[in-house]
Amino acid sequence: MEQRIFSVKELNRYIRMKLESDTLLSEVWIRGEISNFTHHSSGHMYFTLKDADSRIKSIMFASHNQRLAFIPKEGTRVIARGNVSVYERDGQYQFYATHMQPDGIGSLYLAYEQLKGKLEAEGLFAVERKQPLPRFPKVIGVVTSPTGAAVRDILTTLQRRYPQAAVILYPVLVQGKGAALSIVKAIRTLNEMGEADVLIVGRGGGSLEELWAFNEEGVARAIYESQIPVISAVGHETDFTIADFVSDLRAATPTAAAELAVPHMAELKAQLRQTEQVLQRGLQHRLSQARERLRRLQNSPALLQPQRSLIQHAERLDHLASRLQGRMMSRKELMRASYERMHQRLLRYHPEESLLYAKKRHVEAGRLLRAAMMGIMKEKSSQLTSGIRQLDALSPLKVMGRGYSLIYDEQEKTLIKSLDDVEPGDMLKVKVIDGELDCQVWGMRRRGAEEEHDAGTGNEF
Repeated sequence: MEQRIFSVKELNRYIRMKLESDTLLSEVWIRGEISNFTHHSSGHMYFTLKDADSRIKSIMFASHNQRLAFIPKEGTRVIARGNVSVYERDGQYQFYATHMQPDGIGSLYLAYEQLKGKLEAEGLFAVERKQPLPRFPKVIGVVTSPTGAAVRDILTTLQRRYPQAAVILYPVLVQGKGAALSIVKAIRTLNEMGEADVLIVGRGGGSLEELWAFNEEGVARAIYESQIPVISAVGHETDFTIADFVSDLRAATPTAAAELAVPHMAELKAQLRQTEQVLQRGLQHRLSQARERLRRLQNSPALLQPQRSLIQHAERLDHLASRLQGRMMSRKELMRASYERMHQRLLRYHPEESLLYAKKRHVEAGRLLRAAMMGIMKEKSSQLTSGIRQLDALSPLKVMGRGYSLIYDEQEKTLIKSLDDVEPGDMLKVKVIDGELDCQVWGMRRRGAEEEHDAGTGNEF
């Protein structure tokens, strides 16, 4: 087999394709310290990630580093996510970073990102599955710590905005060991009770470690499976947890969650007052219109002088009666004419009338047939007479009457037309108009010939 020889470019490209097809290297997390950091004017960041034993050249394009929550510097320890590939021109493999965080939160942030990606791929964050909140909830379930500031803010806000709503407080642990299980149990118990119209699940602000219970997979799935709409109220406005993404609505703070859960009583009263004013104005307008209509009716001639109105109606009634009578008479005449036409049509189809009509047609057809036959006979008779005349004119007897005769051989089978048909001494029959002659050829002479052929003396032909 012939050995293939690669160019340097082809070899580098082959290695790059191999690295990019590796599933592990297509999305890898690495930890290291930044060195040789350069923020290029194009926006791209070029640096080296190193640890005590090794190093790798790295690059983070501007489209990715624009979303960084911190500014990388020389000597910063980071955790970065990206892929490994080869820069073909230099034949050097390097790390292409897409996400980066300071190494201070380390494994927690990595776990957060991995769980977020998993649940998002399963569709737990899909907008179309989120439930709408009830407009006027009767019972509100609150899942939070009974001693924190968050519960006080929630209860105070609910009482101030919508005091007629009942509140079911389900106390839970919001941080530490067992917090996630406590939250899951509370959500499922409130769903089983079926009394709450909306749930507020959350706590006050804190570090990533303190808020971690709301990043647990069990809590996310409990919120997703809840038949009651859930409002997440975890931390401050800048804090985001897995619970925020999977809940039906995210509130920036516990107080904001309470405001989103219920309408404001003062606003409702203002709306009612406004609606009442609109209804009052509408009723007053309707009443004013009705009064004006009643006034017009009271002043109408029909009520002031009803007899005159009756006279006009009586005249109109007489006019309509006259028109109706005329229409009826006209209709009657039309019906009579139509009846007469139908009667005449029926008479034509009566058997006796049909028989008489058929007899007339028979007599007329016989007359026409006889006339046609007489005409044909006359025409044929005329044609026959003409034909007889033509035949008589062309008859050989007529020709013979003018002095011509017909000459046949002795057996009368062949008409003699030329000297070539006879020889001297032959017996011939000559037919004239009144009989036949038996003759013998004694001599012949051709027309225009100077020489005469004789077999003796006799008649010449």
